[in-house]
Amino acid sequence: MTTPDILSEEAIALLQQLISTPSFSGEEKETALLLERWLATKNIPSQRHLNNVFALNADFDPAKPTLLLNSHHDTVRPNQAYTRDPFQASLEDGKLYGLGSNDAGGCLAALLVTFAQWYPRTGLSHNLVLVASAEEETSGPGGLGSVLPLLPPIDVALVGEPTGLHLAVAEKGLVVFDAVVRGTPSHAAHPNPNNAIYKAIEVLEWFRDYHFPKTSAHLGEVKLTVTQIAAGTQHNVVPSEVHLVVDVRVNDCYSNQEIADLLCREAPCSLQPRSLRLNSSNIDPAHPLVRAGVALGRETYGSPTLSDQAALSCPSLKMGPGESSRSHSADEFIYLREIREGIRLYGSMLERFLLPAGEG
Repeated sequence: MTTPDILSEEAIALLQQLISTPSFSGEEKETALLLERWLATKNIPSQRHLNNVFALNADFDPAKPTLLLNSHHDTVRPNQAYTRDPFQASLEDGKLYGLGSNDAGGCLAALLVTFAQWYPRTGLSHNLVLVASAEEETSGPGGLGSVLPLLPPIDVALVGEPTGLHLAVAEKGLVVFDAVVRGTPSHAAHPNPNNAIYKAIEVLEWFRDYHFPKTSAHLGEVKLTVTQIAAGTQHNVVPSEVHLVVDVRVNDCYSNQEIADLLCREAPCSLQPRSLRLNSSNIDPAHPLVRAGVALGRETYGSPTLSDQAALSCPSLKMGPGESSRSHSADEFIYLREIREGIRLYGSMLERFLLPAGEG
């Protein structure tokens, strides 16, 4: 098998190429082509659906359960606070700078070299499926969810996201609601006991004070936040409506449908969910994949941030090099040591999970 140092060199070189190739969410054509070519250099046949690139291990057996290895190759757009060229993959003081280096290029590169190492192996307990997905940053329709129907049934997934190489055994889901507070339009010079803007005060207080009763062991409470408000067109007209946007981060005690039913029934205004597809996710802490990580000194926790786990209905574990706090930040970077450690941990976890006892 390839030595850890060579794997690290390959992963870092691949990540540098990914950084240098713009891949804004929904515009990942060039990085998809890059990944196809990289897999071809490893003699690994791949397929592509839209900008999602996927491959199966050489010894794929339909009778076996399947483990998905997934991370994404799209990025957000660089923010105005950047002081470096976001597409220049520069090395400095043990850090690799560049857009997408931390979220989630380091994870993707580490998973790719790990998959390539395991691709020819036989006698594994599970099949391996690799998906380098698109449109993760926007939860777009052309992302992981679009390619899942083309894959074999997935029994468990390891999703590469920057977690400090700890084990996110649960992840919050998301429902965004459009809310409307209605009143009576009028001229500002006349009395109006049904002013929608004043009515919105009580509605905002209701959202602020609302409490969901079920608390998750790993994810805590459901978090509801009003994030936008809009009303009115000119100073002398009382508007008929106030529009709010409500962001709800859902723990694993509720489905998104349950959250929507609850709020639409109880809220003192009109509510409409934009989508119910980004559900929370979790995996039993006793699952063998989690135990493999814990045995290697990793800690378990619940993640408040969304990932491609939201597209999956199977048990899924999120883990990877980098730190979530660096994601979407100016002058994004990842430490080279994090990539090396990520490759080591991915490989060691797969040994414990995929190989019969004594063959690691």
